[in-house]
Amino acid sequence: MPAWKVNRMNQKTSWGIIGPGGIAHSFAAGLQASTTGRLAAVASRSESKARAFADSFGTGISSYGSYQELFDDPAVDAVYIATVHTSHVELAIAALDAGKHVICEKPLSINHAGAMAVLEAARRSGRYFAEGYMYRFHPQTLRLAELIAAGAIGEVAHVESMFSFAANPAPGHRLLNPELAGGGILDVGGYVVSMARLIAGAAQGKPFAEPVSLTAKGTLGSTGVDEWATASLEFSGGLTAHISTGVRLSGANQTVVYGSHGTITVSEPWLPNADAGSDIVLARVGEAAETIHIPGANHYGLEADAVPQFASLQQSPQMGWADSLGNIKVMEQWRAAIGLQYPCEADDARIPTASGRPLARRSDAEMPYGTIDGVGKHISRLVMGCDNQETLGHASVMFDDFVERGGNAFDTAHVYGGGRQEELVGLWMANRGNRDDLFIIGKGAHTPHCNPESIIRQLDESLGRLRTDHVDLYMMHRDNPQIPVGEFVEVLNTLVDQGKIRTFGGSNWTTARYEEANDYASDNNLQGFAALSNHFGLAHALELPWAGCEHLTNPADQSWLQETGTAVFPWSSQARGFFARADWDDTSDADLVRCYYSNENFERLARARKLADELGVAPTAIALAYVLAQPFPTFPLIGPRTVEETRTSMRGLNIKLSVEQVAWLDLRG
Repeated sequence: MPAWKVNRMNQKTSWGIIGPGGIAHSFAAGLQASTTGRLAAVASRSESKARAFADSFGTGISSYGSYQELFDDPAVDAVYIATVHTSHVELAIAALDAGKHVICEKPLSINHAGAMAVLEAARRSGRYFAEGYMYRFHPQTLRLAELIAAGAIGEVAHVESMFSFAANPAPGHRLLNPELAGGGILDVGGYVVSMARLIAGAAQGKPFAEPVSLTAKGTLGSTGVDEWATASLEFSGGLTAHISTGVRLSGANQTVVYGSHGTITVSEPWLPNADAGSDIVLARVGEAAETIHIPGANHYGLEADAVPQFASLQQSPQMGWADSLGNIKVMEQWRAAIGLQYPCEADDARIPTASGRPLARRSDAEMPYGTIDGVGKHISRLVMGCDNQETLGHASVMFDDFVERGGNAFDTAHVYGGGRQEELVGLWMANRGNRDDLFIIGKGAHTPHCNPESIIRQLDESLGRLRTDHVDLYMMHRDNPQIPVGEFVEVLNTLVDQGKIRTFGGSNWTTARYEEANDYASDNNLQGFAALSNHFGLAHALELPWAGCEHLTNPADQSWLQETGTAVFPWSSQARGFFARADWDDTSDADLVRCYYSNENFERLARARKLADELGVAPTAIALAYVLAQPFPTFPLIGPRTVEETRTSMRGLNIKLSVEQVAWLDLRG
């Protein structure tokens, strides 16, 4: 679909508004001040409310009693979503999937996970998307950033910013309703977070900056939402910010920036007067204060005008996607710091897919599949590592996205997060009802509990956490050479007979010990090991990250793998971020340096980058393609923390390396 198309003679962007509340009225009024937009349609769950809203803004405006009707209207180019917080993600995805450009009222999502899902939908749609921080588009905000960047008050040291108001809403109103994600942080706290990040970024010559630390205090009211909250942020270089928000206390809703040579005060940072204009007060040390007058402008109209201006880029410089992701991440940290979790985020919540639709592989998914002995189902060639998901919401978005891309293999372990990661997988599978569609890898018997008795005990615990009666592939997480290999083979066969595992393998086993186990199985008419999960990848480890680990990067092991056809599930196939961020001058990650910093690996990185530039992908995709191109079956584990990391990694699936390229990347040609 084209990035931008308007078919009407007047070339105006036709807007539809979802949710005719107070903020929708402000946006509709802003459209009247816009140079590019006009109101074309309104939708509400009540058609009469939609009709009344439409009539208040003129004639010829369509009204609908359902949101989908508006999304289906071909006369609507762009949609403004002004519903309650908890509905934003699903509605934004629906509008984008319908081919509409979208501005979604803040917050884009109640948490970072939902924001990732929306922005991935925006990327796929080819349409413009922005979160509705309208103040970012006002010339006052742009001028403030310019003053900071130009050093008008010297080196910026501190920011004070507040946005609060005293409300007394009726019972059940969204502002104080935890079911609707009420409270100050999500309602207006995002503004002060956004402002602090904007100023910190401008001081560093960047669009925004992320804090390196956050501490907070807050008051949770009788309904359980934050009525008043403050946070202290610290940014790299020592710049600090103190931000405040609330829905039960009013305050001086201003922003003050303190620098080495003076201060900048913005008395109306959020809602500057659209008619009379507003003022920025610049007070330099030893000089009379200077008032910089900003002419009146309607920030909603400017926000709307950015859509046709930046539609081909899908986002605007004033409020880009990375900015939104960073902002909601800080807000999530702020809530966590004061102990605020909404009911829809709890472990017992029936968290739906972000789109609200049943989970299914997308038609454009390009995931290849393979098989291993003992399991009668196809296995995605990439395996989602379940060891760094933070919450059920985060896990749900990450796992759903992986399934939509064709993934069905998930790697878990008894020790990951003290069992928390298995619990999240189990909760997600219970919510989706998709256990039979998945290939679940379970691991146990990690040192010092590497013995037959621990295998039995830990597997039962893992099955309880996973809420399933079996795992498809069980792997011993470590080997214990002090125990005869036959004892392990015997107990694993017993678990196969009991139906608790379908097949088994070893993680961090030497090829010699693995071969010994299979010789024992053959001699005793038992099922043998079907897979091996060791370190293997383009980067050769100088040291392995954890004690008791084994690798498969030496020529003898690779020859053995090719001769035996052993299926390998490599961990750290992308070298724990080496191909994404390694730099000789950056030694901040001690483990990365210890394990991978060598002249040979940096030469491999240089070659991966060269090929990545030629193919238009990230070096991580080249590293993954290298693993997939081996002459033995591989199912590399990936450990993405964001949807973007999943997407960039999966580009490696489309890269078919030749034998010569594989050898060249590994310094063998």
